Amino acid sequence: MPSSTSAAKIALIESQGGRCHFVAESSQVYAEAERLAEETGGHYLDQFTNAERATDWRGNNNIAESIFEQMREEAHPIPEWIVVGAGTGGTSATIGRFIRYRRYATRLCVVDPENSAFFPSYAQGRRDVVTGMSSRIEGIGRPRVEPSFLPDVVDRMVAVPDAASIAAAQHVSAVLGRRVGPSTGTNLWGAFGLLAEMIADGRSGSVVTLLADSGDRYADTYFCDEWLTSQGLDPVGVGRVRWSNSSGRGAGLIVGSAGEGPVGGQKQPQRGQGEESQVDGGSQAQSFRASILDYAATAVSLHNATDNSHPSRGVA
Repeated sequence: MPSSTSAAKIALIESQGGRCHFVAESSQVYAEAERLAEETGGHYLDQFTNAERATDWRGNNNIAESIFEQMREEAHPIPEWIVVGAGTGGTSATIGRFIRYRRYATRLCVVDPENSAFFPSYAQGRRDVVTGMSSRIEGIGRPRVEPSFLPDVVDRMVAVPDAASIAAAQHVSAVLGRRVGPSTGTNLWGAFGLLAEMIADGRSGSVVTLLADSGDRYADTYFCDEWLTSQGLDPVGVGRVRWSNSSGRGAGLIVGSAGEGPVGGQKQPQRGQGEESQVDGGSQAQSFRASILDYAATAVSLHNATDNSHPSRGVA
């Protein structure tokens, strides 16, 4: 693993009997893992090649099927968008294939951090893009285009600045009362941008993303002001979004709805908590819309300033 991996994550692996072998850059993990397997009589899993074929993407309780199962009781059970990041590319490949296999109208948006090859590869229509740099957002973003990343099942990609990912992670951690990691922040930045577009267009629907990682292991990095300063990251300067908590929270899901206010003034089940909470559909709906539109202005300004585009493709 890269030597920049968080100390808490390393400790967790070692507590389970694992031994961590470090490389200076993430681009070195492939050859080094293969070498170690050869020398020790082990097996090189090659997860970056095999991730897209590790599960049956047609169903059998994979992550895509689970999303649609959890969405069945929502006001908009078929999402307008599903938003995920890409590490190996396996998650986006499974979801994108499943959507097309089931002929859902849902579109797939993949969000990508700085220094990652996926976004420029998608924008340029090339698989040979190499950045030569490691992603600062653990768990997503790669210096090369991994074999498991399948661009033909992706409808849109969004490049997310690292400071924006961290700002979103810190904000939603405060909203949920539990820490989420930076790749969850990347997902949320993309998801709320799409919600803002839907509201601006007057469209109703749902946008689904994943709580991809816990933030508990990042106390000394993404939630540490000194570390952020040392990395030249200023999440406060991004302009943190003050959106209302408008979601029905499922296990591992944040579901946002556009066009009808947070929840239409009705009780929404907090799955995983076994209880219901009453949400006022009036003032909170207005606050939610204002916050999302405020977010959109911030996101557009930031993306324009950093010259990030949002390439889209037709459905394959």
